[in-house]
Amino acid sequence: MDKYRHSIRILAPVLFSWLISPESAAAPGIDALTVTGNQSGGQTYTVTIQILALMTLLTILPAMLFTMTAFTRVMIVLALLRQALGTAQTPSNQILLGLSLFLTIFIMLPVFDRVNEEAVQPYLNEQIDAKAALEKASVPFRSFMLRQTRETDLELFLRISGKEEIDAPEAVPFSVLLPAFVTSELKTAFQIGFLIFLPFLVIDLVVASVLMSMGMMMLSPLIISLPFKLMLFVLADGWTLIIEMLAASFFI
Repeated sequence: MDKYRHSIRILAPVLFSWLISPESAAAPGIDALTVTGNQSGGQTYTVTIQILALMTLLTILPAMLFTMTAFTRVMIVLALLRQALGTAQTPSNQILLGLSLFLTIFIMLPVFDRVNEEAVQPYLNEQIDAKAALEKASVPFRSFMLRQTRETDLELFLRISGKEEIDAPEAVPFSVLLPAFVTSELKTAFQIGFLIFLPFLVIDLVVASVLMSMGMMMLSPLIISLPFKLMLFVLADGWTLIIEMLAASFFI
C-alpha cells in the first residue's frame, strides 16, 4: 500500500503540470482517429480507435450476456420459482440477478476457459491477430449454443432466412444461431417452470378446497398456503435441488 501511495505522490505533480501546460490548454480536444501510413502501403490506426471500439463493445455486453450464455434460462426459472412460491418480491430482483449471474459464470466456466486458452492468451502474446482471435473465441460459444439449441428451432430460422442448405451445424451463421438458441432457452425455461409449479399448485388447490368446505370463502387461500409451500420447499432443500437441476440441464 505504501508503495502505491509513493507512486501516486510522484505521478500526481507530473499529471497536474501536463494538464495545465500551454500545449494541453491550447489543444481543442482529443483526436478521435489518427491514420499513419507504413512502407507496405497499408494504414495503421492509433490506440484511440481501439478504445472507441472497446467502449462501443461494452454497450452490447448485456445483450451478449442474455443471448449467448445460460443467463436466460437461469433467470426465468428463478423468477418462475418465486412466482410459484407466492412470495411477491422475496427474494428481491437484485438477489435473483446476482444469483443468476454467478450461476451463469459457474455454468459457462468451461467455455470461458477454452476461450481464454485458444483466443485470449495467444492474442495477448501476439501469436495471432484480432480477427483470428475473434474466430477462435466464437468456436466454444458456437459449440455450447448448438448443444442447447433444438433442431426444430434451428430449422425454423434457417427456413425463414432462406439458408436451408447448410453442410454442417458448425457452418450455421451466428445471425441464425442466436435467435434459435434464445428461442430454445425460452422453451426449456418454461418447461422447467411448469414442473416447478405443479407441487405448489397442488397445495393451493388443497387449501382452497378445505377453505371452501369450511365456508371460509372470504379468506384468501394464498395466506394459508404460503406457510405450507415454504415448509415444503425448505424440507425438500429446494434451493439446492433447483440450482443442481439448472446446472445439470446444461451438461446432459
